[in-house]
Formats: sequence, C-alpha cells, structure tokens
Amino acid sequence: MNASNELNPQEAVAREAALAHVKAAEKTAAQIPVGDAAPRPVAQAAVIGAGTMGGGIAMALAAAGIPVTLIDANEESLARGLARIRDNYENSVKRGKLDAAVRDERLARITGSLSIADVKNADIVIEAVFEDLALKQGIFRELDVHAKPGAVLATNTSGLDIDEIAAVTKRPADVVGAHFFSPAHVMRLLEVVRAAQTADDVIATLMDLGRRMGKVSVLSRIYPGFIGNALFRNYNREAHFLVEDGALPHEVDAALKAFGYAMGIFAVHDMAGNDVGYQTRKAQMATRPTDRRWNDLIMKLVEMGRLGQKSGKGWYRYEAGSREPQRDEELERFIVEESERMGITRRPISAGEVVKRCVYGMINEGARLLEQGIALRASDIDVVYVTGYGFPAHRGGPMYYADQIGLANVYRDIQRLHEEYGYWWKPAPLLEKLAAENGRFGDL
Repeated sequence: MNASNELNPQEAVAREAALAHVKAAEKTAAQIPVGDAAPRPVAQAAVIGAGTMGGGIAMALAAAGIPVTLIDANEESLARGLARIRDNYENSVKRGKLDAAVRDERLARITGSLSIADVKNADIVIEAVFEDLALKQGIFRELDVHAKPGAVLATNTSGLDIDEIAAVTKRPADVVGAHFFSPAHVMRLLEVVRAAQTADDVIATLMDLGRRMGKVSVLSRIYPGFIGNALFRNYNREAHFLVEDGALPHEVDAALKAFGYAMGIFAVHDMAGNDVGYQTRKAQMATRPTDRRWNDLIMKLVEMGRLGQKSGKGWYRYEAGSREPQRDEELERFIVEESERMGITRRPISAGEVVKRCVYGMINEGARLLEQGIALRASDIDVVYVTGYGFPAHRGGPMYYADQIGLANVYRDIQRLHEEYGYWWKPAPLLEKLAAENGRFGDL
C-alpha cells in the first residue's frame, strides 16, 4: 500500500497537488530571460581538480557523452581521483546499475592531465578546487591564458563572489557559476549562477548542459550561498538553537523526519562530518558581529573529536561497522551543561515548534531572495530545496508550503519569533507586504 492510500482524502489530494507543483516547477525553471541567445556548442570539456567533486562532475559529463580532461596539479591527487572514478563505475556494474560496455565507454571519455594548458581544446572548463577565493582566482588567471576564445569558464563555488573570480580575467562575460551538489554524478540539482557580466549565451549554455547531464538547472544571481545554502543556513542555525533551548538532537531529527525529511539534520551532520567548514568558521569568529546569537556547539564537538560517523561519535554514537545513530548520554549531558553555561533555561520543545523554527526561517530567507531578484520565482526555490536538500516533495517546497499555510499565518509567527529571539527573525519586507495583501508567493 502506498503512503497516499493511508491518508484521508483531503491529505491525499494535497499531497498530489504538491507533487504536481514540483513537477511543473522543474519545467518552469528551464524558462530563463536570455532573449534569443542560443547555447554555445559543447563537444569537449575540462574539469580542474580531481577531488570528489571534480571526479563526480567529470563522470556527469562523460555520462552525457562529452569527452572530458580531468586536470590536477598533483600527480598523487590525480591518480587517486581517477581510481575513485573507476571504483564508482565498478560498484555501479556490480550493483547491476550499469552495463560493463557503458562503463568502458564512459571511462574512455575521461583523460587525466597534470597540465592546465590541456584546457586548450575545451568548449567549457569547470573549476572544482577547494573553496578558497585566492586559489580560484589563480586558476582563472591561468585559464585566461590557456582556454580558447569563446570557451565557457565555470566555477563550482558554493558561495564565493563570482564577480571577484571573473574580475581576474580579460573575459568576464564568459565566467559563470556552476554549483554542482555532491556526489555530482548522482545529485540532480545544478545551480547556474549569473555574475554581473555573464553573457546570456553562457547562461543558456550552462542551462542546456545541465539538461544534457540529466540535471535540473536553476538560475540564481550572486548572494552568499546563492539560493540553496542561503536557505540552508537558516534551517541549520535554528536546529542548533533548538538544541541549546531545550530539545535533544534525536528530538529535532524525529520532528524533521515526521515532517517528511529522509534524515534529520544532526544525523546528516554526522554523516557529512562535523568538521566540514570548521576552519572557515573558526577564522570568521574573530570578526563576526556581536549583536546577534551564534551557534558554536558544532565547533566544540569537533574540538572534542566528535566528528560523526567517521570517528564513531558526533551528535550520536555509532557501533563499529554501523551507521545507525544511537543516543549518547555523554553528549546529551554536555548539551545540558552548555545551555547552563550560556545562561539558557532549558524547556520542553514540541515537534511543531521544531518544524516551525526550521522551516519558517527558510521561508523568510526565500522571501528576501525573491525581493532582491536572486531567485527568478518562488517555484525555483522550491525546486532547489526538493531536488538538492531533501525537502519533502509531498510538501511542495518551502515557498509552496508557506502558500498552503497562508502567508498571514506565517508572517504572524515570524513576527512573534522576532520579538522573542531578535536579529535572525526580522521579517522580510516582501513577506510582510504579501501577508497584508493576502497574497501568495506562487502569484508573483
């Protein structure tokens, strides 16, 4: 029996409507304002950086029938990257997901190189190195020298200012953001990010390339974290505040799973590694504003060696050889002590409050993105969230979900949360305006 058979008729209808919205939104995302600009031909590609992300992008290109040169400055890193690609293909063959002949065809399309000069024949070059602005700028200076005229120069940054990367080249119109999601050969979302001078036909090329790779491409403008990570910051931050305020990790995760997420946020942290982004956050701590609340619990977990599944303990503990999260008394005791140290009186927190604070923060940020023209339409935000971040498809995405609740109701709750918690909950002007007019994000 499928899930919709277990729902009452009204819920079943709502679920079907939400799923239909997501399907339609994926098609609408492909409609972008580029006039009659046609995509540039892409018959040959190059990827810079043979790490997990670069290798995944190379596999996605090879699957689309595009020969690709995978370039890394380090011989050992390149060998490791090519071996990882071979292993991925082998596993797919073993699981019956891929034919051996198809594996061989795809492997033959991927060539390794240690020289950035080997981008010379590529119609598109995708940089996928570590998230460091100076490093990426150095690579784009070299691409400016070696890439042929008219080649699309794409950066896989997940949030750096692409204008600053484009500025080091003599061809900023050819520079664009291509934010893939890991593993790039599996995940369906591609955020195409327009910089100030990106040419229309470059945008058209990336959107079309995404389609050829079987991805859902969504256009964004430059903003910290673009569309996806901008919203995710709010979801993540509130989950951590909820733990400081009185919930325990398993309670937050249980509420999010009951809402429809496949995994709770703390189980996801443990899977990805709590140390992801640690150095960046550590560096930012000295200069960040002091007029708002910050969540640093995860930093302390890293310093305690609680990195997640890979160290056997994080927000949960893990038995040897198991990925099943188990509650950990030591960690829960630590959380209670930290709340006390911060002067927070812990209180019981309901599943409803967990969902509201995690999801409404995203809705409020989504309203800001629409207001500033970062996202073209509310349904694009929904597509990003359902396709790339595990938002339950049967809820239709955060903006669609807000429309179903009624924006006046969402605004009222956000206003109350702003009064109670301050800075992070300042209502977006667009949300306030639509609430007053009984409007909907979907009608913008």
